[in-house]
Amino acid sequence: MAVTAAAMDGFALRFLEIGVGGAVERRGELAACWSIPFEEVPPVRRFPSFKGQKNFPGLYFASGMGCHIGFESWLERDHLMMLDYSSKVRSFAVQPFWLSWPSGSKVVRHAPDIFVRMTDGRGLVIDVRADDRIAPEDAAAFAATARACESVGWDYRRVGVVDPVMLANVKWLSGYRHRRCMFEPLRDRLVERFSRPTPLLAGAEAVGDRIAVLPSAPASSVAGAMRTAQRSGR
Repeated sequence: MAVTAAAMDGFALRFLEIGVGGAVERRGELAACWSIPFEEVPPVRRFPSFKGQKNFPGLYFASGMGCHIGFESWLERDHLMMLDYSSKVRSFAVQPFWLSWPSGSKVVRHAPDIFVRMTDGRGLVIDVRADDRIAPEDAAAFAATARACESVGWDYRRVGVVDPVMLANVKWLSGYRHRRCMFEPLRDRLVERFSRPTPLLAGAEAVGDRIAVLPSAPASSVAGAMRTAQRSGR
């Protein structure tokens, strides 16, 4: 891939790599580091939890990757759920790197919230911030991050509040996508039933007793079938 001239604006990265003895800090120019699999790196900063804080950090179990991913706010958690649900997403990491660049006589830095590896191999950088909570310095950091991403062929998004109806459905499904909800004898029948658009309750009842089948439906078939449908253009 050819790096554009915009990469000469002085963008640099500081990130962590997991080595034999643990996490090791790495530094380099963005133009030289862009091909590193940032969807696999640990966070460059911690998610503090203390009495009286206004945000709510925690861990989200990403079923698509089979591991827990940290988040700094419920809004960030919502977007992690949406990424985990998307058929276009392969994997992702939070707080993947510090991006720095010169601004006048000083160096400014910013840690984007999420790095995403799409199924087609493209990189996507995401900043999560509600529309009414963007201060001028935040807007400047987001604009600089967008320029940095464009210079190396990554996509960039600043995202806000998720559509409440979509979020409610994804929240419900995500609670059942853990392997503990899977009843293996039902899996193949559910996958077959939901290989085409089917109402959830009707599809579950066609396989067996609703109470027994429903917990396994999102884990084995609903999300997977919807991903298959999205990939095939249905």
